[in-house]
Amino acid sequence: MNPKKVIRETTKKLTDLPNIGRSMAKDLERIRIDGPEKLEGKDPYALYQRLCEVTGKRQDPCVLDTFISITDFMNGGEPKAWWEYTTERKEKYKI
Repeated sequence: MNPKKVIRETTKKLTDLPNIGRSMAKDLERIRIDGPEKLEGKDPYALYQRLCEVTGKRQDPCVLDTFISITDFMNGGEPKAWWEYTTERKEKYKI
């Protein structure tokens, strides 16, 4: 969902999260994340690594940006566009 449209109190399904559409929701389900609450306290890099393992290929680093955005949101952060996390990803994870 577009981060500008996200309302924390009505976030019940994966597609209610910032930056998550149907395709990314399916990717999250592939790694056993079937609801927003399952993201609380999760390491976005571990989620990214798990998706790479499950799919058998390295995912685009923008997927990691998205995972950072949704884990930040579920841990109390504001809904932001995934690209606002690119600098953090490059500094912290070097990819």
